[in-house]
Amino acid sequence: MIAQTSIEALRSSLDIVDVVGNYIELKKTGANYKANCPFHGEKTPSFVVSPSKQIYHCFGCGAGGDAVKFVMEFEKLSYPEAIEKLASTYNFLLEYTQGQNDYSELKRVMVAVQKWYVKNLDLNKEAKNYLTNRGVSERSIEEFEVGYVGDSQSLLNFLNAQMLPLPIAQEAGIVATNDNQRPYARLVERITFPIYSPNGNLIGFGGRTLGNHPAKYINSPQTKLFNKSQILYGYHRAKKSIYEKKEIIITEGYLDVIMFHQAGFKTTVATLGTALTNEHLPLLKKGEPKVILAYDGDTAGIEAAYKAARMLSGGFNGGVVLFGGGLDPADMIAKGKSVEVAKMLRSPKPFVDFVLEQMIAPFDLHNALEKQKAFEEAKSYLNNLSPILKESYIPVVASLLGVGVAHFGRISPTSPTPPKTINDIMELSVIKTLLQKPAWIDELIDFLNPKLFKVHFSLLEHLMHQEFDHPQLIRLSIDEGVQILSGDELRASIIRLQFKACEDELSRITQSSSMDYQTKNFHIQKLKRDIMPRLKQGELVTYESHIPI
Repeated sequence: MIAQTSIEALRSSLDIVDVVGNYIELKKTGANYKANCPFHGEKTPSFVVSPSKQIYHCFGCGAGGDAVKFVMEFEKLSYPEAIEKLASTYNFLLEYTQGQNDYSELKRVMVAVQKWYVKNLDLNKEAKNYLTNRGVSERSIEEFEVGYVGDSQSLLNFLNAQMLPLPIAQEAGIVATNDNQRPYARLVERITFPIYSPNGNLIGFGGRTLGNHPAKYINSPQTKLFNKSQILYGYHRAKKSIYEKKEIIITEGYLDVIMFHQAGFKTTVATLGTALTNEHLPLLKKGEPKVILAYDGDTAGIEAAYKAARMLSGGFNGGVVLFGGGLDPADMIAKGKSVEVAKMLRSPKPFVDFVLEQMIAPFDLHNALEKQKAFEEAKSYLNNLSPILKESYIPVVASLLGVGVAHFGRISPTSPTPPKTINDIMELSVIKTLLQKPAWIDELIDFLNPKLFKVHFSLLEHLMHQEFDHPQLIRLSIDEGVQILSGDELRASIIRLQFKACEDELSRITQSSSMDYQTKNFHIQKLKRDIMPRLKQGELVTYESHIPI
């Protein structure tokens, strides 16, 4: 956590005119400054910045606040993210409370190495020719800070010359050590692409080989700052356009993003060598944009699009665009086909349509057994959609399969959703927290069992079987009405669930007529004198020590 004294010191050092002026053009009017409001469309300026009061206010839409609030609203950042963004912009060293990590040294090393990568690019003719041949302009190279790294020793020499500590470089994922504990550069003879967090902090690097390395693209390893399953390349640049246009285009690689932006498609981002994951969904949900998957039309691209579309079909508007003919999106733009690309992006195939077509395509529908399998798979998929989507798509599937609508059975009217109980909400919060932080599952596996969950036991089963792309889990992950718990809150919630299960079990045993007295007494005393007192004292109890529930 950032120390409050440090936050106050940063606030006192900020000039709101300077902060806001970095984002929009301000014109001095008397003692204040005016501009067209960046938060709503207007032709007559009603947005006022007061240097004396260090606040802004829009007389049109009512938006207002201080410098930190402005950055939060404009950049769509949380409060801590806005503080760190401002600290980074104005070279202010934040202090953190005890027990928290200060990543300033880590960031310092990464920024120094990134600047070195950029300088190297101008010295390497092969790398510059590669980018030129792919259609990347000098402006795009500069905007996306594309660089180059040569042999391993040159990086090690740079770190040594700049007195940048190897342990920090290793922690940042820039270097690693071999079996003999000798350091080496992770990226060698590669064009480099800096990777930024959504709030604009440098957190990692990607590299494209210029040699014969079997891994064409590689990224930084997971570090304290970098988790590739949560990051979308280019998001920090695309964010403003995403919010304005209510659209996000997801591609497969760095060059796709650069070329799309170069052609004016400023809402484009890319996954980092991994398929779209559940961990990306909260980022995609921000601003509620239409999501367009713009993937290569080869086998790998179609498979990636299918998995992503299944994940998104339950709660996102959008669709899929596949680029065939052996050309990826970057190649099409480089060949002057931006108008054709724009036309394709305007008409994506909706997620559910795409999933159903791809799901049914492998089956030979002239074979009765194959047709039955295709029907069962499609019906199972439809059953996981909302009732309205299911009803809408039954005729589509029936047409694709050549069967009657009646085979899918009647859809029962949607009954009102009963209000959630405290236990219901607690169960959902526990499951959503473990879904967002799967590393905690291994730590808590001994204390969990689906039978502890009276309402959502099936959801926990899906989670424990690592079915992260199950539609019900996907819907939960983007349900903003369900809270993500801290570590202490998660522990307390599991203890409450265990205690409630013990109370229910105690009642069942007491009323049981099938247990002999000795067995019944043993279990009652075990619950009353051992397990429940430990739970009351805040101790998690392994599930195996419970009476079977």
